[in-house]
Amino acid sequence: MTRKLSPLTIVVNLTVLVLVALWTLPTAGLLISSLRDKDQIVASGWWTALSSSTRNEIYRAPGPEAQVQENGVYVIKGNVFEGGPGAVSAFGATSQQPSAFEAGATADIRDGQKLTVQENGDFRLESPTAFEGSRGQRIFFTAETPPRFTLENYQTVLTAEGIGQSFINSLTVAIPSTIIPILVAAFAAYALAWMKFPGRSILIAVIVGLLVVPLQMSLIPLLKMYNDVGAFFGVPAKGYVGIWLAHMGFGLPLAIYLLRNYIAGLPREIMESARVDGASDFEIFIKIVLPLSYPALASFAIFQFLWTWNDLLVAMVFLGTGNDELVLTGRLVNLLGSRGGNWEILTASAFITIIVPLLVFFGLQRYLVRGLLAGSVKGG
Repeated sequence: MTRKLSPLTIVVNLTVLVLVALWTLPTAGLLISSLRDKDQIVASGWWTALSSSTRNEIYRAPGPEAQVQENGVYVIKGNVFEGGPGAVSAFGATSQQPSAFEAGATADIRDGQKLTVQENGDFRLESPTAFEGSRGQRIFFTAETPPRFTLENYQTVLTAEGIGQSFINSLTVAIPSTIIPILVAAFAAYALAWMKFPGRSILIAVIVGLLVVPLQMSLIPLLKMYNDVGAFFGVPAKGYVGIWLAHMGFGLPLAIYLLRNYIAGLPREIMESARVDGASDFEIFIKIVLPLSYPALASFAIFQFLWTWNDLLVAMVFLGTGNDELVLTGRLVNLLGSRGGNWEILTASAFITIIVPLLVFFGLQRYLVRGLLAGSVKGG
C-alpha cells in the first residue's frame, strides 16, 4: 500500500529542491565558465557552452607591404581567425553592411578592388592597381566558433607571480584566526552557561548586542587602539598578531552566543554527577563539555574559517598590501585588473579559492551529523 505524502512533506521536499537548485546551478555555471575560452565567455552564456557561438567581429587586413603580384593583379591574402578555429557565415567591407555577402562570395569594394572570404576564414583582396596607404582594409564578418574548453585560465592564475606566497599567507591568517576564537569562546560559553557570578546576565546581553555591530564601523577604532597598544609594547603596526586579534574580536560574539546556547542545553544530570564525584569546573569542561560539544565546535569552525579565508578588508587593514603580506584574495583581485573585466580569471580564481574551504567542510562534516548526546547517558 502506497503511503500518501502530507502537504507539509511535499512543501518541504519542494523547498529543499529549490534551495539545491539555487546553489547548484550558479556553481555549475561558474565551473563551466572557468573551463571555457576567454573569448567565448564574453560572447555567450555558460548554458551555451556545448553549442557553437556566433559573434560579429572586425579584422584589419595587412597593409600594402604584404601585397604580391599574381597574373597582373595585386593580392593580399590571410586568415581572419589568424589560424584559430572558427567558421565564417557572412562578411562585408563596410560597417553599414557587415554581413552583406555569404562566405565564399566575392564583393566589389571600390576602384575595382574585390574581397573574397571563405568559410574557414581565408580571405583574398584583389586590385588591378597597387594598394596604397598605411593601413589595411577592414573586414567585417560573422563567425561561428565551436565550443572550446581549456585549462589556460587555471594555468594563468596558478602561475601568476606571488600566488604561492599569498596562499601561505592566507593559511597563516585563517588557521589561527579559527582556532583562537573557538578556544576562548568555549571557555566563555561554559562560564556563561553553568557558572554563577555577578553580572552574568548583563554580560550575555552585551554579547548579544555586539552581534549587530557592523565590522566596518568598528574596524578603524580597533586599528587605532591596536596601534596605540602595539606602540607601547613595541609590536609592529602591521603583522599577523594584529589580524589574529582582529578576527578573534569580530568572531567572538557569535561564537560565544552559539556555543553558550548549545552548552546550556546539555543535561544537568551529567554536570551534577561530575560535581558529586569531586570534579572541578575545569575538569568538567575538559572531560565532559568539550567532547559533547564537537558538533557545535565544528559548525562554528567551518563558519569562521570560511570568513577568515575569504576576507580581504581586515587583511588589507591589519596585514598590509605588500607582495610579502598580501593574502590570496588580494592577489586574485590584482589579477582581475582595475576594472575587473577578466571573467576567465574571476571564474578560475573562484574555484581555486574554494578548494581549501571544501576540504575543511568535508573533514568536519562527520561531527555535524553525530547525535548531540550519543552515548553520553547510559542506564546503570
